[in-house]
Amino acid sequence: MNYLVIVESPSKSKTIEKYLGKDYKVLSSKGHIRDLSTTGKFGFGVDIENNFNPNYVIIKGKNGLVNDLKKQMKNYDSVILATDPDREGEAISWHLKDALNIKDDKYGRVVFNEITEDAIKEAFKHPRKIDEDLVHSQESRRILDRIIGFRLSKLMQAKTSGKSAGRVQSVALKLIVDREREIDAFNPEEYWNIEALFKDFKAKLFNYKNKEIKVTGESEADEIISSLSNAFEIESAETKEKNKASRYPFTTSTLTQMASNRLGFTASKTMKIAQTLYEGIDIGDGPVGLISYMRTDSTRLSDNFVKETYAYISKNYGKEYVGYVKKPKKNENVQDAHEAIRPTSINRTPDMVKKYLKPDEYKLYSLIYLRALCSLMANAKMDATTIILNNNDYKFKATGSVLKFDGYLKLYNKYEDQEDVILPDFSTYKSKVLVSTGIEKSKHFTEPPSRFTEASLIKELERLGIGRPSTYAKIIDILKVRDYINIIDKKFHPTETGITITDKLQEFFSNIINAEYTANMESDLDKIADGNEVWYKLLEKFYNDFEPLVEIAMKNMEKEAPKSTGEICPICGKELVIRKGKYGEFTACSGYPECKYIKKEEKKIVEICDCPNCNGNIIEKKTKRGKIFYGCSNYPKCNIAFWDKPVSEKCPNCGSLKVETKKGIVCPNCK
Repeated sequence: MNYLVIVESPSKSKTIEKYLGKDYKVLSSKGHIRDLSTTGKFGFGVDIENNFNPNYVIIKGKNGLVNDLKKQMKNYDSVILATDPDREGEAISWHLKDALNIKDDKYGRVVFNEITEDAIKEAFKHPRKIDEDLVHSQESRRILDRIIGFRLSKLMQAKTSGKSAGRVQSVALKLIVDREREIDAFNPEEYWNIEALFKDFKAKLFNYKNKEIKVTGESEADEIISSLSNAFEIESAETKEKNKASRYPFTTSTLTQMASNRLGFTASKTMKIAQTLYEGIDIGDGPVGLISYMRTDSTRLSDNFVKETYAYISKNYGKEYVGYVKKPKKNENVQDAHEAIRPTSINRTPDMVKKYLKPDEYKLYSLIYLRALCSLMANAKMDATTIILNNNDYKFKATGSVLKFDGYLKLYNKYEDQEDVILPDFSTYKSKVLVSTGIEKSKHFTEPPSRFTEASLIKELERLGIGRPSTYAKIIDILKVRDYINIIDKKFHPTETGITITDKLQEFFSNIINAEYTANMESDLDKIADGNEVWYKLLEKFYNDFEPLVEIAMKNMEKEAPKSTGEICPICGKELVIRKGKYGEFTACSGYPECKYIKKEEKKIVEICDCPNCNGNIIEKKTKRGKIFYGCSNYPKCNIAFWDKPVSEKCPNCGSLKVETKKGIVCPNCK
């Protein structure tokens, strides 16, 4: 038999075809081939009255690809659908089967967590049928997002200067706005630290008469210091051996956080590079997947990888550095569908593949490799010493630690900031009294909560159970694109529009646009995936709660007043304001519709070069829809025009002006 294999990515298809042999042809769907139409009530693309039955259409520009796949199918005995091993991948496989009219006995579905020869060949030994529950879960998420997005976005566009709202993005935005308000409302409180100085260390005041003490003013600090002598009694001095456990291997969340903090990568950049590493890099003898699947919330590692890594650690660092497999963290929001993110082979070190990788690919691969390796190394061991000193019922504490066995820190120390803090060996002291060289006071103020960064927002979304590994980067990108946040020194500041959107949504949708409801919805989608919830009943319940709120908001939400310009209308004398139109903002009279005055904006003329057709200039222009093109200033007498930017250079072949394109400078006429 011969087989047609369909995956999403062209680069992935090359890697997989390399392993399967002559009986297999691997083609790509280039992602989704279908999406919801914009027909039906409110353009949802679903039949609300008929169990939310979706109406799918081929995505614009994909008809030719679908027809090509249909033609190719005729040349093969069976079709193998090998899209990504998650709900999105399952849905893409289902759409392919449905759109290509593949019969049930003529296809198989295979999944794999890494694109390596062994993993691919093993997966193809165990084809299954499409999991309808996973498909329904993905469909439900898509329909939910369509309903909420379409209805709330239309509402925001009608009532505010905002462009969109969504099921998860609006909750993420609310977190940012709430944090900003916490900061605005924060009143710093003064406090003082008191430290006793000794020859080899410092001890800090923390307790008075067995109760925690907080010094709130300088006079109080002075009073305490005046009651102290320079003699401090050693109340206790204890040294214990403590273990410092290695970190778990990366999940999507922790990888994007670490890449943001350590490499300065945005979440979307991290995921894009990880996708490339997963799909395959040519390392001399053809493409190979360097990491396992990068969209995961699991910390599990395969038995084969653990066994291989233990052998690697023992050989390169010694048996004492071999660690143990950590029990997965207990978290009800974790799906645990895939392994953690790890290298496909621990023997493929970053240095071995460096020459085949781009600099940023190398940085991310090194991070993933090191984290997975160190997660299976032994704990670090240190002696931790704590000394408690008593002076007139005021107790001072000093702590120190000394690394005794580096364990996983042998490789991971640059990410842990581990430093020895050495205290004296108090067991050798003959006297139980220490004499200080001085006592210092220092003034401090409490700090407000920090603004979110990409890393800390993703961490909070994960903690709250909002979104899933595949959505974190997209959520943040939407907030940026919609101008709901500004990023200053890598910290998120909500814009005026972002704050307005949040306030309007909370006024009318506080029971839906909140962390708890969104997390519960994610849990319900998981139940659908597990076959424990009927998908259309979930949608029906949601819609019956949601749509009445939209109708109330459409009727009662106060429309945001247009911004004043400080100018006066030359026709009626009323104030001019900035309004929002189909093609952007414009300045008009606040007395509309009685006064229809619109201020004509002075057009800034951007000259590009001389016109080759007349004595005019080629200038930058815009279509009615805002698309930039280049035309003659003497239009309509001269109607020469270009979509690409012309340059002051004529084609030696035909005399036309050359233009600047992504491929370089070319002649638009004779190419």
